[in-house]
Amino acid sequence: MSDVKRIGLYPGTFDPITYGHIDIIKRACALVDKLVIGVAINRSKGPLFLLEERVAMIEEIVRPISQESGCEIEVHPFENLLIQCAKDVNATILIRGLRAVADFEYEYQMVGMNRALDDSVETVFLMADAKHQAIASKLVKEIARFGGDVSKFVAPSVKEKLLAKISV
Repeated sequence: MSDVKRIGLYPGTFDPITYGHIDIIKRACALVDKLVIGVAINRSKGPLFLLEERVAMIEEIVRPISQESGCEIEVHPFENLLIQCAKDVNATILIRGLRAVADFEYEYQMVGMNRALDDSVETVFLMADAKHQAIASKLVKEIARFGGDVSKFVAPSVKEKLLAKISV
């Protein structure tokens, strides 16, 4: 058996992490030996949760996934080009989640640009289970702000933090 690890990078803002993200993480763990969850410091998106809060939520959620799957999972904040982040963590695979055909056009452009920057990094698209495909963090936050039940979309610990954050 080779000592070379297959390292994947799954980037996003995860504001907050949803069941859709969790499903992609579980699927990615079947493909790689180590999964780095790249938490984007994207100030232009104006995240609800601070970076430290997002990292802590993700670490809490992925701990049992890592133990169950045997896949090493690391949470890594980044504020540079995605392809540079991949180099920084030695990832050779970018994991991207697709929800719908609308996501594909943007992702297709990203693949082309990333390949132009570094053609040694492959992109793999994964689709979450059908019951999680429509979940978007932006919509989860909106539902919570208007008093809707987000239990179907986020883990209980995330729901608690989300409700505390929006009631401030």
